[in-house]
Amino acid sequence: MRKFLVAVLAVILATGGFVFWLYEREADGVPILVYHRVNDADTNPTTLTVADFEAQMKYLVDNGYSVISPDDLLDAWQTGKALPAKPIILTFDDGHADIYTNVLPILQKYNLRATVFVVTDHIGTTDYLTWDMARALQAGGFVDIESHTMTHKDLTTLRGDKLWNEIYGSKQAIEWALKKPAKFIAYPRGKYTLDAVDTSKEVGFCAGFIADYGLADNDDNPYVLTRIPVQGTNSNTLLRFRLRLNGAPIFAPLNRFKQDIADGNPEVADLIWIP
Repeated sequence: MRKFLVAVLAVILATGGFVFWLYEREADGVPILVYHRVNDADTNPTTLTVADFEAQMKYLVDNGYSVISPDDLLDAWQTGKALPAKPIILTFDDGHADIYTNVLPILQKYNLRATVFVVTDHIGTTDYLTWDMARALQAGGFVDIESHTMTHKDLTTLRGDKLWNEIYGSKQAIEWALKKPAKFIAYPRGKYTLDAVDTSKEVGFCAGFIADYGLADNDDNPYVLTRIPVQGTNSNTLLRFRLRLNGAPIFAPLNRFKQDIADGNPEVADLIWIP
């Protein structure tokens, strides 16, 4: 029995030490949240209800988070300027119209900012922002419009001119329509190649974003900054949000391990729980 208790204690201490190391390693990391849709009509994993989204924004405000922009983050990393206490970045992918109708009023209510990565060829189509909406969002000061490529193609399947047009075409469209620099790009589905990174840098983007559950750190490649995906249409949405936000140093490596073994050991992968 004594040997068993010693073994259990050793496991507990080792686990605690490993978790402590994970958090220490990410001590300077900044959470970047990525949302997609906010409405009360759709029922899919990428859609939050309006009430759930507001509850999350209230949680951030009530718990002392300081919402900053990607510009603020890069400026601090490049100049050594101090970031505010508990910095966090809010982003949205795709550019759906409910950002204008449902998200903007909540951002205004809590005086928060967000970056919206739009698929430029989708602008003006069903359920997406129009350019007039995008201009109004940009002019209002609560939202910055950036690139999610031109047509949302998988960048890992593109080469040469096709890759260039997909990335640079979106930058041109935003700058022409909104009369402001397009500085940032979010890769569709978080998938990218070294060519996509190099092209993004070459056309003049300052940073690129993926989704990987972890925190963004100054040691990271600025063209592959990770974001924490926020899911909806499930039970305990606020609790899951809090777990993903506060547990990012743990869930990021867990999710990578889950993805690495999913093809060869799907049964084991299914046992790894990510909130």
